[in-house]
Amino acid sequence: MSKKLDTLMRVIFTLSAVISILAVTLICVFLAANAFPALREIGVLKFLFGRSWKPSDIPPAYGVFPMILGSLYVTAGAVIIGVPIGVLTAVFLAKCCPKRLYKLIKPGVDLLAGIPSVVYGFFGMAILLPLFGGSIISASILLGIMILPTVIGLSEAALRAVPESYYEGALALGAGHYRATFAAVLPAAKSGIFAAVILGIGRAIGETMAVIMVAGNQARIPNSIFQGVRTLTSNIVLEMGYAEGLHRQALIATGLVLFVFILIINLSFQALKNRSKK
Repeated sequence: MSKKLDTLMRVIFTLSAVISILAVTLICVFLAANAFPALREIGVLKFLFGRSWKPSDIPPAYGVFPMILGSLYVTAGAVIIGVPIGVLTAVFLAKCCPKRLYKLIKPGVDLLAGIPSVVYGFFGMAILLPLFGGSIISASILLGIMILPTVIGLSEAALRAVPESYYEGALALGAGHYRATFAAVLPAAKSGIFAAVILGIGRAIGETMAVIMVAGNQARIPNSIFQGVRTLTSNIVLEMGYAEGLHRQALIATGLVLFVFILIINLSFQALKNRSKK
């Protein structure tokens, strides 16, 4: 009976892995099949580094460079704001927080993860837009808040997974509580914290609705963090509803660029993780 159960579970796990790989493969094939005709007609370099996106002009212009920069600026701002706060909050929850206070803070952090993007967008429109207008800084602050649950949750789990002997050994060598936490426990958890940061970046770069509501949606290269931008995801959502022909293919090619960005981020994380193990 035990062998049959083991065989059944092995088959189930194998099928699950195959389905996951197949799903990713189908997405890649769909994006490539629909994007390559547009890239061939527009030109890869002209598409990636063109500074003008004007599908309605004659002839039309399809350059996604402003959207690439917009996505990078907004994501970088979100990481600068959200990651330090998230990691420090995780350290507090894992090593410093009293149990009674933990029971209040932890559900609040979990609640942030369940709030819909459009609600975050309404918050940004009510609080951030009057202060900063539709701009990079507004989108960065909002996305920095949105990635907090991911960064805090995974970082806390990574910190709690570190053996207690690391902390106790640091104390035995004369370190205080905070020095032992930051000099011994935190470096030991860096792999899990890296994973939290990467997932946070993926959340930020892939966010659409909240960004549309606060970023300004201007397809231009900004000169200041207080100017509006349009991200890759926003560009797809704003125009896909009425796009057709080459315009639609160019939007799918934009999705391919976004897919490649996510792939590069994950490969970079894997390289850093492998390097840290050496």
